[in-house]
Amino acid sequence: MLGLEDKKAIVAEVNAIAALAHSAVAAEYRGMTVDQLTKMRVDARNSGVYLRVVRNTLARRAVAGTSFECMQEGLKGPLILAFSQQDPGSAARVISKFAKDNDKLKVKLVALGGKLLNASDLEAVAKLPTRNEALSLLLAVMKAPVQKLARTLNAVPTTLVRTVVAIKEQKEQSA
Repeated sequence: MLGLEDKKAIVAEVNAIAALAHSAVAAEYRGMTVDQLTKMRVDARNSGVYLRVVRNTLARRAVAGTSFECMQEGLKGPLILAFSQQDPGSAARVISKFAKDNDKLKVKLVALGGKLLNASDLEAVAKLPTRNEALSLLLAVMKAPVQKLARTLNAVPTTLVRTVVAIKEQKEQSA
């Protein structure tokens, strides 16, 4: 049994993680084995996801005052909480991947940007780009106008040269 100080420490730890997290997923893990949970924790750690089983009353206190306060009403039953620390889709990717192989893991809550989403939106959140993918997309968008301008500026002399060559060939044929 946890003492009051232990409970306060858990609430403070989860609150600190939730305050910095991009998204959160709560899933019911009833019927899963310890080996399965351990494997999921290893996958989560490798993906930059904070995974924790917390009593619901402590979890409600921990998410209070964060953007995941919207999850408080749905924290019922044996739940495991996953918080994305690196990019918004990482927790959803870990839970989604694991739920495909383990039918006992049932997604109950998905929160992103202070809004509670349907559990069915897990796949949409999982498909969000990683930080590196988002940066490369941004770079491509920023680079496109410059490339188009360079092609346009390059087309002017090319067109001029072709026109001059065509006039030269036309004068040679008429002579």
